[in-house]
Amino acid sequence: MIALVTGIIGVAGAILIVYLIRSDRLHVSHGLGWIFTAGTLALLGFAPRVFDSLALYIGVSYPPSLAFTLAFVIITIKLLVNDINRSRMQVTQQRLVQRIAMLEADQRRLKKRLPENKN
Repeated sequence: MIALVTGIIGVAGAILIVYLIRSDRLHVSHGLGWIFTAGTLALLGFAPRVFDSLALYIGVSYPPSLAFTLAFVIITIKLLVNDINRSRMQVTQQRLVQRIAMLEADQRRLKKRLPENKN
């Protein structure tokens, strides 16, 4: 029963992710990773023996520990990618603020140089 519930959750997650991508609420580059995750959940639910066989093939004696380890690694990588993107956006934002400040300073200087219009 638990396998069926896990499979249904994985399929529902994949459908939700596709919906979010199509409605432009989730960028495709982020959505692909989430679709992979949802597909893996569906595979674990509908065919748990595949994951058990993979774990035994790799040499893991207790297959759920492989699942938890992989989940931990994936979450860590996701957090790292998010931090990298956030850092890049902060640098870009800082540069844009500096450019705007320079443009405003140039604009003030130009206004001082122009003779005032007398009507």
